[in-house]
Amino acid sequence: MEKNNLVYFVCGEPSGDLHAANLVAAWKRVNPSLTFKAWGGNRLSAEGVHLDAHVSSMSFMGFWEVFKNLPLIRKQFKQLQKELLAQKPALLILVDYPGFNLRMAKWAHDHQIKVLYYISPTVWAWKQNRVYTIQKYVDRLYCVLPFEPAFYERFGIQTAYFGHPLLDEVERYRQMSHSLPCFEKPILALLPGSRPQEIQKKLPLMLAAASAFQHSHQIAIACAPNLSLATYQSYLKDQDVYLSTGHTYDLLSKSELALVTSGTATLETALFKVPQVVCYKSSALSIWLAKKWLRIKYISLVNLILDRAAVPELIQDDCTVEQMQNELNQLLMGQPGRQAQLQSYEQLGEFLQQTGASQRIAQSMNTFLTA
Repeated sequence: MEKNNLVYFVCGEPSGDLHAANLVAAWKRVNPSLTFKAWGGNRLSAEGVHLDAHVSSMSFMGFWEVFKNLPLIRKQFKQLQKELLAQKPALLILVDYPGFNLRMAKWAHDHQIKVLYYISPTVWAWKQNRVYTIQKYVDRLYCVLPFEPAFYERFGIQTAYFGHPLLDEVERYRQMSHSLPCFEKPILALLPGSRPQEIQKKLPLMLAAASAFQHSHQIAIACAPNLSLATYQSYLKDQDVYLSTGHTYDLLSKSELALVTSGTATLETALFKVPQVVCYKSSALSIWLAKKWLRIKYISLVNLILDRAAVPELIQDDCTVEQMQNELNQLLMGQPGRQAQLQSYEQLGEFLQQTGASQRIAQSMNTFLTA
């Protein structure tokens, strides 16, 4: 295999796998001669990318979980090093997942492998010293949030911003046919996350809060495809709850309002114009460390991009059943809070630019194959 034909992706989470897959699809149109391999997930695999490892074995959340899995992470790191030395890719594309990927950037740079970083690590939020690793070992950093380039310019780091690729994913969804059962009542969607510890912390609270709306709304859970239905069913009591596995966009396209775990889902919910309440609850240690190190005012992407509290954020002790219910009541049809969020979503769209980010990023990355 010719060195200049292989592009290698490293993703550690489902969201990175999604964006990498859309990038590969666009890159194939730009340069059909390329071969792609990856540490990734189902979306990259569906694009015909050969996987040397699956993200399901790599996704760890929280300080304690990372700590207790350090032996496995070290083993994975060494395995990837062997793969890269054997396959000698022309480009290594590291997608988010900074704890692992920034270390890999240094190693790859030291072994004369060209490194592009896709989806900036949130060094502007915490662990700002990581910016110097990017400065030294990354050939080009591709940002997906509009405020990021200005931050990196302070450190002399060359970045590229072509818009947010989620717009492409939402547009792709809208061009496909879909089916969702018809319900007599409007939908209250619960998006509790994709990791078991997220489900354990937040889903019982979400369900308890949603119970106050079960006579006026159909409660529905966006279930992660990497978890069994039994995981979710174990939290259900007598509630009439619809479980939607792997069809979050179907659910959001029909929902009236939502309870959402902080993360990419907050932005996806906004792009589908669904008023939301953002929820976050973690271990006491994780929260203590976050308060000590975080440099940001907000945790949801919507608020971070707009730089104001456009959607309510219920964090740790504020993430209670009563608070969720109070915030949801303000987002019902006809309420001023609902209209205010919808207006904020319009402004959000202006910040994120237009669709086509994946294509523009692919064109830019392709220039590094001949540089």
